[in-house]
Amino acid sequence: MKRSPHGHAFGDSILLEKTSRHRFSYEDQSAVSFRGPFLLIMIIFFMGVLLFQLISLQVVAGPYYRGLSDQNRIRTTTIYAPRGILFDRNGTPLVFNEPGFRQTIDGKTQLLSHKEATEKLAQGKILEIDSLRRYPYKEAFTHVLGYVSQISEEELREDRYASYKPGDIIGKFGIEKQYENLLSGVDGKALSEVDATGKNIRTLGQTDPTSGKDISLTLDASLQQAAFLAMANITKGAVVATTPEGEVLALVSKPSFDPNLFTMGGTYKKEGTESAYFTVEEILNDSQNQPFLNRAIAGTYPPGSTFKLITAAKGLEDKAIDERFLVKDIGILQVGAFSFGNWYFLQYGKTEGEVNVVTAIKRSNDIFFYKLGEKLGVSRISQMAENFGLGKPLGIDLSGEAAGLVPSDSWKQKAIGEQWYLGDTYHYSIGQGYLLTTPLQVNSWTQVIANGGTLYNPHLLKNSKFEIRNSKFLSEKTISLIREGMVESCSPGGVAWPLFEFKVQSAKIKIDGKNFLIPKPSTTSASLIKKDSVKVAIACKTGTAQHGGEKDLPHAWITLFAPAYDPQIVLTVLAESSGEGSNVAAPIAKKILENWFSR
Repeated sequence: MKRSPHGHAFGDSILLEKTSRHRFSYEDQSAVSFRGPFLLIMIIFFMGVLLFQLISLQVVAGPYYRGLSDQNRIRTTTIYAPRGILFDRNGTPLVFNEPGFRQTIDGKTQLLSHKEATEKLAQGKILEIDSLRRYPYKEAFTHVLGYVSQISEEELREDRYASYKPGDIIGKFGIEKQYENLLSGVDGKALSEVDATGKNIRTLGQTDPTSGKDISLTLDASLQQAAFLAMANITKGAVVATTPEGEVLALVSKPSFDPNLFTMGGTYKKEGTESAYFTVEEILNDSQNQPFLNRAIAGTYPPGSTFKLITAAKGLEDKAIDERFLVKDIGILQVGAFSFGNWYFLQYGKTEGEVNVVTAIKRSNDIFFYKLGEKLGVSRISQMAENFGLGKPLGIDLSGEAAGLVPSDSWKQKAIGEQWYLGDTYHYSIGQGYLLTTPLQVNSWTQVIANGGTLYNPHLLKNSKFEIRNSKFLSEKTISLIREGMVESCSPGGVAWPLFEFKVQSAKIKIDGKNFLIPKPSTTSASLIKKDSVKVAIACKTGTAQHGGEKDLPHAWITLFAPAYDPQIVLTVLAESSGEGSNVAAPIAKKILENWFSR
């Protein structure tokens, strides 16, 4: 062993260890040669993946992501088209479009007033500009004009709404629904650039909406209001006023409701109306009074003595009777165990002697019409009823019109399982029993007498063609005799006492000595007659229709035309379960006529 100068000894092993640290084996060289190509492969693989993703994003999915970017940057907003305006026959607007907004929440469209919109916008809500439909006459026009609301899922499946989409506002009722295709316009669109918060930066382009078409109706706004006010004390009933050619001047149904509750937003408050309904929920939930039922065209009732005009027409046309045919009023007819009395005898214990067809209409004598019905039979009465348009819808341009019911022997056997009896004919001949009609139908058969024998389709669209349903089934003589009885019914000695000597104040009416006359003084002093006072000749027929049980009040009817020999207006009033036609319906008709002729 060698020692160092410092005294330390280094063995040979030290030199050997130093030498071994710089020695490479065959295995080490193989590992180095494998690691290099592997790293290169991995780098190429990941570069390929990145390149594929880049190509996919730029080329394949590029349009999709650019669309998302544009949607975040560009917003398409619908510009809703205003609905057309409805006007009456004199150019008076019956609806208005007011500025408003809409918001869609969970698929439900909400119409918002300015007040509501201000609160929503303050909360950062996104709203669309729209117009609100206001009905200035409120309850008075509801059943004829209708209202608008969101389209339902069921309606979207109908062919007529094929071009509509969820959330659209459509006419739900009345004229708004009937002429939806004319009243609805074409929506426009606006493109605007927005920032990330949704704030509008600038408008990029706009397609203006096309407004709906304005429509003129045959209605007279003043008369419609007068008719509604005249029915103020009636809970359920209807008024129909037309021209002799079927143009609808007024159409009222009670009970009614304020359509603005559906269209003017949640903050709308019902003011200045007599409606019993303050919310939409109250309207929807009143199943007892059925405020949605348009009683003028869809309510069906026994017409009572107003139907005697049709029975008389059949008897005269078939020459079963003429003006000389007389029936002795004996108060009560007895058929087996059943009795059929005249109203005058049942109420006052009096009879009226021998009566002809004119007097029978004048006094509404039941005994005369029982015997006439017996001569005619059910089949012939029904035939004439169908000539007058009964048993089928008349075709008014409103949805929901009822057909009513014209009975027959075969109908009774099928529907009830019984044969037709003589007592059924007695009831039928005076407008009772199984017969059911609408107020519109009663008005239409009155038109036939007023215009000289033609049955027209009733209509509300102004300037539409007069469509004839039936004509030339009544002779001039028949019409003349029926008119004479109706004139006497509204004159002293008749039954429609509120219309006796009917007068109005008008400087524009010209006295012709037939339709318009100088009133006779009721006292010895002619000076008591007011200046410009004019007597109007009226032809009318009242009706008191029994229904339900003994405790139920009858339906009160009156149907008339005036002036009697050159008619301007045909008017029918129904007051459900209210009493006698002369006591209840006639005073209502008088108020309506005062409005018409005083103007």
